[in-house]
Amino acid sequence: QVQLVESGGGLVQAGGSLRLSCAASGRTFANRAVAWFRQAPGKEREFVATIGWSSIWIAYGDSVKGRFTISRDNANNRVYLQMNSLKPEDTAVYYCADGFLPTTRSNDYTYWGQGTQVTVSS
Repeated sequence: QVQLVESGGGLVQAGGSLRLSCAASGRTFANRAVAWFRQAPGKEREFVATIGWSSIWIAYGDSVKGRFTISRDNANNRVYLQMNSLKPEDTAVYYCADGFLPTTRSNDYTYWGQGTQVTVSS
């Protein structure tokens, strides 16, 4: 069974940091792009960041540029999202997903995790 599992979410004060992790079970991230999306209550799913297999191609959503960093450890089949200078508007459920190309479109990603809650208090 293919499964992506996110971890690292939690409650943090504004200005704080969190590091999310995405691990694959039943599959590998070999030759796959992996992205992070988020969805806040009552809002559409939003692109956060994506990374290609070789880590050469990386892109960020405008709202997180300069604060979030995506990285991957191919040897351990994990992708990370380091989130710094968190703001209350970053509060959302964060999902990781994998696909063929590192695009910003959620429809381009095939497998999705269940999500991890990130809550930033003011």
